[in-house]
Amino acid sequence: MARRNRDDDLLLEEDELTAAFLGDEAMPQAATQADDDVPVDDGSSDEWSDEEAVLPGQLAVDVFETKEKLVVKARTAGVNKGDLDVSIADNTLSIRGTLSAGNEDQVENYFVQECYWGEFSRSIALPVPVKEEDIEAALKDGVLTVSFTKVKQDTVKKIQVV
Repeated sequence: MARRNRDDDLLLEEDELTAAFLGDEAMPQAATQADDDVPVDDGSSDEWSDEEAVLPGQLAVDVFETKEKLVVKARTAGVNKGDLDVSIADNTLSIRGTLSAGNEDQVENYFVQECYWGEFSRSIALPVPVKEEDIEAALKDGVLTVSFTKVKQDTVKKIQVV
């Protein structure tokens, strides 16, 4: 799955994965040297700072429509139904939750830590009008599926100017 013919290819896929789950703010920027040769910290140090800012994770979603429905699918593997908060207001869907890593009391040192654990959220402005009272949400096999009945707008209403 990962291309290993060039180091840049593998790094790009890791960056894309990070961006998909954590949002664009987490994308590493290319390290450059300024004209005055002041070194720039590229974050490649092996030391981990305990003071790193904790950013909420960004939930990856698919949004599509069928003839009758608008559907939002979100990858929520490892999240319990009770840890999900799904709501709608002003044609905006909000999904919040928590991914728990379980008991880490015995962990002394991580060699690789790529999984995101903690709070995540996503708000999506729905692209078409929906009936907010006719919504179905299901969590199955780690995928949250939220289906909305679309508001039919087949006819054009003529407005008389007085």
